[in-house]
Amino acid sequence: MTLAGTGLIILGLPLLSFIDIVFVTRRNKVLSAMLSIACVGIAALLALFVVLPQVMGGATDHYEWNWLRLQPGDGGPTETYLRLGVGVDPLAAIMLVVVTVVSFLVQVYSRSYMIEHDEHGHLEYDPGYSRFFAYLSLFTFSMLAVVLANNLLFFFIGWELVGLCSYLLIGFWYDREERRGVHLLPPWVAAKKAFLTTRVGDVGFLIGLIILWNRGGTLQLSELFDQVEHHTGNLFNASLLGQPVLFWACLCVFAGAVGKSGQFPLHVWLPDAMEGPTPVSALIHAATMVAAGVYLVARTFPLFEASPAALTVVAIIGGFTAIFAASMGLASNDIKRVLAYSTVSQLGYMMLALGAGSLSAGMFHLFTHAFFKALLFLAAGHVIHTLGTNDITEMGGLRKRLPWTWATMGLAALSLSGIPPLSGFWSKDEVLAAAATGAGPILLAFAVITVFLTAFYTFRMFFLTFHGSFRGIPEAAEVEHRHSTMLDAESHVPAHTQTEHTDWWMVGPLVALSIPAVLVGFWGSPVGNYGFQRFLEGAQYQDIQANLPLAIVGTVLGLAGIVTAWLMYGARAFVREPLLRLGGAYTLLARRYYVDEFYMRLIDVLAIGIAAVLAIFDRQLLDGFVNGVAEAFRTAGRALRGIQTGRVQNYGLVLFAGLAVIAIVLVIGPGLAARP
Repeated sequence: MTLAGTGLIILGLPLLSFIDIVFVTRRNKVLSAMLSIACVGIAALLALFVVLPQVMGGATDHYEWNWLRLQPGDGGPTETYLRLGVGVDPLAAIMLVVVTVVSFLVQVYSRSYMIEHDEHGHLEYDPGYSRFFAYLSLFTFSMLAVVLANNLLFFFIGWELVGLCSYLLIGFWYDREERRGVHLLPPWVAAKKAFLTTRVGDVGFLIGLIILWNRGGTLQLSELFDQVEHHTGNLFNASLLGQPVLFWACLCVFAGAVGKSGQFPLHVWLPDAMEGPTPVSALIHAATMVAAGVYLVARTFPLFEASPAALTVVAIIGGFTAIFAASMGLASNDIKRVLAYSTVSQLGYMMLALGAGSLSAGMFHLFTHAFFKALLFLAAGHVIHTLGTNDITEMGGLRKRLPWTWATMGLAALSLSGIPPLSGFWSKDEVLAAAATGAGPILLAFAVITVFLTAFYTFRMFFLTFHGSFRGIPEAAEVEHRHSTMLDAESHVPAHTQTEHTDWWMVGPLVALSIPAVLVGFWGSPVGNYGFQRFLEGAQYQDIQANLPLAIVGTVLGLAGIVTAWLMYGARAFVREPLLRLGGAYTLLARRYYVDEFYMRLIDVLAIGIAAVLAIFDRQLLDGFVNGVAEAFRTAGRALRGIQTGRVQNYGLVLFAGLAVIAIVLVIGPGLAARP
């Protein structure tokens, strides 16, 4: 079987499970879950042991088919088609592994996460259990379509399906109006916010596709890359506002990436996406939706390389978003929102690396980030599932009661903080090195400061969750899980968190993800002879000079962030938030710089302004025309009503006058017409 054929099988397996669950097995919840897990598991095996080895051996492949005929003809050279196709190359192979492996482990975890116990200890499945796995399968299929697309039309179709699936999964618990923990929005509101915000970026993406089609004459990536390589076509010849058309096309395409990857100023949807089930958060933040934006820039990287101004915009947005989102993570008490801000910040790192001109650094960080961020979210979900709250100020003392979760989440937190020799250290170091050589001193400073902030807020969350004494309300846990609320004498943790009830459906994926979170970074490190970079860039690979001073600075700052978090949250009992001493600055961070409020006010002003203009148009023009016509007929009716007297002699007079006029016209008219 060809490589492209294997790619199509990988693409089709999640779609098959989605169709089967919807039409066949939806009433059998266990079968639906196992079918979804099996299909994505087979896809992961194919990606790991068939596609990746072949591509590492130098093989690439693509398959295309005609979809829509745009110009009629007999099949000759004058006939034009819109084509769809799939392609497998090193970039696609890496993403195939990320998407399928993470999706498989998330679905295994979900098998148990979406089940609770009633007061008698019996299993109680979520009412939408089968629907949930159907959505996960469709989500995986959509992202795989994005990964395998070898033209921007097919890419955009998968892109929009990813947006649809995120809407369905974020709002999965659409009937839950209550706000548990420190959640701010009902799920259906969060889903709508995510959908509408990302649509803003998608409009830009669509405009970019129109520009590329109009000026480049194609949406085939290989053909567009040939044009920019040889400086042919109208992408360079035409200009607008002093910039080539290619710059504006890249800028519009990047707008789509900004929306999907939660970059400033379209970052506001991502923290609220936490209202969905935690496995959804893991999938969105690790391997699918937010990764799609970075992958879009990476997939179209030759276009951006040909437009240095566009790359500069990417670097500026990425660098600013990294430090901007990291600062907001300092003041969040929702365990999932802390991780959400972390995701936004790390995506900014990836964009910064790409904008600095390093495709391998950006993709390497995406690769490592997918595993340790999925691990962080799933571990957070295990804590939430145990305690029934998202608020880290109501946690504490869980280290001995959830030892597997504590250990695996600790490894992921260290990796996120860039501590050697874990995976995050190697990829973070690559990002800093790329920023040092291609992004300028200001953006490099942003990236370096973000290292400290990341380590601090990550371990603030970790210490408040697992160390110290339990600070929650036992009765809340009883209501949430319908268990006894007897407290353990040693750590004051609810008794239902005892380790003898370890659920390996949930703990197993944590252990599995901890392996790549620790080891996968060696592939792109000096120890691994920069194998990741050599694999991704192929013949274009250039030897990397390690920036040892920058690596030391990054490591020291990461350790400093951890130590600071320990001194403030781990070494003493938590009574009051220490950062409250910052006063107004803390409020600014907690309110997310008031960006959400600004957008709401802006929308209100725009909506009211547009409504006022439309009101004038409606009342003065439309209503004026309609009412004017009615008034004209009414006036004419009044005039005609005067001749309706009801007297026969008056009607006879009018009839006589009319006949007289007709007779005069008949007699005099021909003579007037004949006169020269």
